[in-house]
Amino acid sequence: SDHMENIYGYLMKYTNLVTGWQYRFFVLNNDAGLLEYFVNEQSRHLKPRGTLQLAGAVISPSDEDSHTFTVNAASGEQYKLRATDAKERQHWVSRLQICAQHHTEAIGKSNPPLKSRSFSLASQGSANSPGVQRRPSQNAVSFFNVGHHRLPTGKRVPIMQPDHLVDVREMMSQAEGQQRDLIRSIECLPASGHLTSLDQDLLMLKATSMATMNCLNDCFHILQLQHASQQKGSLPAGTTISWLEPKISLANHFKNGAAQNFPAEINKPASVREEQSIAEPCQLTREPEEINPDEELEDICDDKEDDLGAVEEQRSVILHLLSQLKLGMDLTRVVLPTFILEKRSLLEMYADFMSHPDLFIAITNGSSPEERMIRFVEYYLTSFHEGRKGAIAKKPYNPIIGETFHCSWRMPKSDVATDAGTNSSAHSPSEQVTLPKDPEGQAELDYYTVKFVAEQVSHHPPVSGFYAECVERKMCVNAHVWTKSKFLGMSIGVTMVGEGVLHLLEHGEEYTFSLPCAYARSILTVPWVELGGKVNINCAKTGYSASINFHTKPFYGGKLHRVTGEVKQNMTNTVVCRVQGEWNSVLEFTYSNGETKYVDLTKLSVTRKRVRPLEKQGPFESRRLWQHVTESLRDGDIDKATEHKRALEERQRNEERLRAETEAPWCTKYFLKDGDGWVYHKPLWKTVSAAQTQQTDSN
Repeated sequence: SDHMENIYGYLMKYTNLVTGWQYRFFVLNNDAGLLEYFVNEQSRHLKPRGTLQLAGAVISPSDEDSHTFTVNAASGEQYKLRATDAKERQHWVSRLQICAQHHTEAIGKSNPPLKSRSFSLASQGSANSPGVQRRPSQNAVSFFNVGHHRLPTGKRVPIMQPDHLVDVREMMSQAEGQQRDLIRSIECLPASGHLTSLDQDLLMLKATSMATMNCLNDCFHILQLQHASQQKGSLPAGTTISWLEPKISLANHFKNGAAQNFPAEINKPASVREEQSIAEPCQLTREPEEINPDEELEDICDDKEDDLGAVEEQRSVILHLLSQLKLGMDLTRVVLPTFILEKRSLLEMYADFMSHPDLFIAITNGSSPEERMIRFVEYYLTSFHEGRKGAIAKKPYNPIIGETFHCSWRMPKSDVATDAGTNSSAHSPSEQVTLPKDPEGQAELDYYTVKFVAEQVSHHPPVSGFYAECVERKMCVNAHVWTKSKFLGMSIGVTMVGEGVLHLLEHGEEYTFSLPCAYARSILTVPWVELGGKVNINCAKTGYSASINFHTKPFYGGKLHRVTGEVKQNMTNTVVCRVQGEWNSVLEFTYSNGETKYVDLTKLSVTRKRVRPLEKQGPFESRRLWQHVTESLRDGDIDKATEHKRALEERQRNEERLRAETEAPWCTKYFLKDGDGWVYHKPLWKTVSAAQTQQTDSN
């Protein structure tokens, strides 16, 4: 080929989390089919620092940016590279792809297909038999013979006819049975010795066999859809199509990595059948429901999360999971083990960020734009301790699409700081607002009410919308968050993509803000959580902004959970407040007048939220939806919790598949799409504006 030319030059190569990106000199050797790299161009005559065989490799541009791309070798090794610009990336990608294709085809021509072999587990015999004694150089996968079936020479593969789907399903059922036997055989191996059930190669074999069967089932489903679409035009009116469902559900193969039996539907717990049989959400009422705060009771649920501690007893589950992951892999569709779950939904976690409503309400009582921005920063930084439940490395439930969560807080007026910094609730005449009266209308209430609602508005990507308001103080916050998780080696990173806006209607101010990233560290030893990244808070009207840095711990030394930030006036570039400390411990605020304020989050009072009892909640409200999972986790029954969790997720997948087949859009209940974001359907700024317009008209 004219394009089979040797190219060379500098690229950035990602090494690891500690070292990060480094410049290296790369050489594409087309004749040998190798990608080699050196420390620099001067060391090119020396032995390469690294070499990748390009035969069978996959070269793909990254969707992170226009400069990055990856080279995935057939051996499983991966290079993550970055060019200086999009043009240079395209040059490298195209040349690497041509070279990889050339050498892959060359290998295919010189190596005929493997001979047919039976699918069977090697005979183990007695402990002294040669079949059990594994030589150090022997690969564990060689203990298993996987069938490769070769077509007779000269015969073409016949075109698949619709009536052949039944035969295909039968063959797949046999393969599923063989795959289950393989898994059981691996898991029956001893926990110690030359060949164990935790052998790295065997864990990889378990993962790849499972992935293969999942892929085959996806392909089979596509054939079903194609078959149905072809028949829709030829079947007489009124004819129904009977879907050819798999006889064995692959999702039920494992509970935390263990082999399982496959009981009949009638043997399932009634709660599981209930979870699977709840009607399609769009067939339920999707009209917004007005929640009466008087129906809500102070939350008595106190689910303290136990530390995961050492995960030795779950190591086989984690290793099985890690064997399926690659560096930088998106974990959105990866099902994580049940034992790492918190006993709450992600939507309720967002509500727990509001556990200091006194600080939230006090924002609007600030006497100046500067003080209001500082108060918002103080509230923002104190919200993560309760929202994250400290530094425990557990994960909330992934919300089901259409899931909602409602709650409220009642805050005594005497506990809310005013513009003077006291705990009196008096307002200046210009800030007087109409306060609600009790149900009998006899007297003004002595507390403020903050109402909260959250909804999972999208499944892929997973997007949550949440909204909170205090009508008496004419303030509300609206936010949408898309959680993107990635595998980072021995850590898991979660990026919170989205934006929130705080509206202070008494002052006509809007504060935009974002959320930091979260990281689960040391997932094979004692897992822990830290926050990281830079967030910004801006108020366009007043010109005040805040820049906050959540610092991740350095590899050597340094403090955990450190945060620093500053508030400044953009017009004059004057810093009016600096903050430092730990987001789950003590924060220090230093003001421009020299004063210093300390906030000890461990001693900060938490206001309990108010929620409706389970019997009054709708079927898609978080606590009722996940109640059986939560109860099982409280009882320490991980297998039962996994079964209930799987039933909910399977129902969601079936509903999503049905909507895709019928091209039916999803109907949200409380939030409306607004550009790239989501907005509450009846925000306070619209209500107040309408009321003011009506009052003006009446005058």
